[in-house]
Amino acid sequence: MTRCLVTGATGYIGGRLVPELLDAGHSVRCMARAAGRLRGQTWRDRVEVAEADAADPVATRAALEGVEVAYYLIHTMAAGRDFAERDRVAAGTFAAAAKDAGVRRIVYLGGLAPAERPSPHMRSRAEVETVMLASGVPTVAFRASVIIGSGSVSFEMLRHLTERLPIMTTPRWVRTRTQPIAIRDVLRYLVRALDMPEGINRAFDIGGPDVLTYAQMMQGYAAAAGLPPRLVIPVPFLTPNLSSHWVGLVTPVPAGVARPLVESLRNEAVCREHDIARYIPDPPQGPTSFARAVRLALLRIKEADVATRWSSASTPGAPSDPLPTDPDWAGGSLYVDERTSMVDAPPEALWRVIEGIGGGHGWYSLPFAWWIRGLADRAVGGVGLRRGRRDPARLRVGDALDFWRVEEIERGRLLRLRAEMRLPGLAWLELCCRVEQGRTVYGQRAIFHPRGLLGHLYWWAAYPFHGLIFGRMPANVARAAAAISGAVSFTGEPDVVPAQVVKHERSS
Repeated sequence: MTRCLVTGATGYIGGRLVPELLDAGHSVRCMARAAGRLRGQTWRDRVEVAEADAADPVATRAALEGVEVAYYLIHTMAAGRDFAERDRVAAGTFAAAAKDAGVRRIVYLGGLAPAERPSPHMRSRAEVETVMLASGVPTVAFRASVIIGSGSVSFEMLRHLTERLPIMTTPRWVRTRTQPIAIRDVLRYLVRALDMPEGINRAFDIGGPDVLTYAQMMQGYAAAAGLPPRLVIPVPFLTPNLSSHWVGLVTPVPAGVARPLVESLRNEAVCREHDIARYIPDPPQGPTSFARAVRLALLRIKEADVATRWSSASTPGAPSDPLPTDPDWAGGSLYVDERTSMVDAPPEALWRVIEGIGGGHGWYSLPFAWWIRGLADRAVGGVGLRRGRRDPARLRVGDALDFWRVEEIERGRLLRLRAEMRLPGLAWLELCCRVEQGRTVYGQRAIFHPRGLLGHLYWWAAYPFHGLIFGRMPANVARAAAAISGAVSFTGEPDVVPAQVVKHERSS
């Protein structure tokens, strides 16, 4: 048994690595900036949790105390001029703390970047690798290209481009060769790195058995998904910036997240060596092929068994403030739109509707209005509504839910969502289920904390639409719950049955 520290445990790779390490018999401590984000994980009770930011030397050193092997899985997907500096500082702080704590190995997952003219984000990955290899702590650095797995950002981008565009004009990077790798193979390398001989301090290229262009991957996905072949027409004038906005328009991946992916796809990403096989031999059946990786990912999606998604990690620039309390927010203002409605159904039926809200089920009021709001958010660089949900029926703390994130869930009683849309302030939406005098009651509360004059103007400008959007939700949610319990039929059409409404501004 090895005592491991996993950073990035709330993200796509880290959230899948933790249970693999536990199942292999190792002891795991997770380091996260917000420890509460791990509460919904099925493995939470089997791990230690240390709350720390990798750029904080004191907290990071404490998190590494007693650790033998540390996994560094932190990457900045945000744009902006300072992202590389933030990555460099965090990596340097973590590496120094690991050496001071006596960690015997660092395992890092980076990108398969070209030696010449790498994209800014790939250059940053290479800089982090250099920092780790020079840290004085023996480091195994894996370099991977496109990762194929249910919920990965690369797979979601590929999936939606292929499914939604039978005929597409594409930038030149669709002809660039890459060597995709299945998520299961990435995890196998990460876990087996614990068994490698002491003292190894180098990088290893890892990839699947297929070398493909992006156009070939789209055609391969279409074949695996049972779709007709796609007509791909490359054009020379789509820059990375234009391409990222085009990806943001067609797929759930926001333009800000798509841009580093697009920039990296301009350069060939093919393994230059396979030295890792000396220490971690290929499985008897060989590495997972691209076609099989796609089929496995689609099966996971069909069975609603997606453990983590690209949106599991914090959205760059999104607020992370918890719901405020009066003492902490003294001197500020909160705008509150609160509504309740009696429900002709048992609490269990109402909770099923509450926990299933969003994604394919929608928001139970004026779908077109929600669509417009999501489109407006994407137009200003936000995530929009297309992130959907990880699971169609169950939520956990930290899940992305359209342009919200689950901040709190008390199963059967309360769901609190924090807005990750672009706003001049902070916003939450609470949905609750309770019993009063033997009757089921649905409660709904929209909360907004404005930032500056623009925040106040935004609230009052949007105020007339609250009656149309939030005002229709209670009655429609109540009808959906009644339909689940078999009391009435539910068509999903907007309902005008009035709910008890209380609106007020609270100031201190």
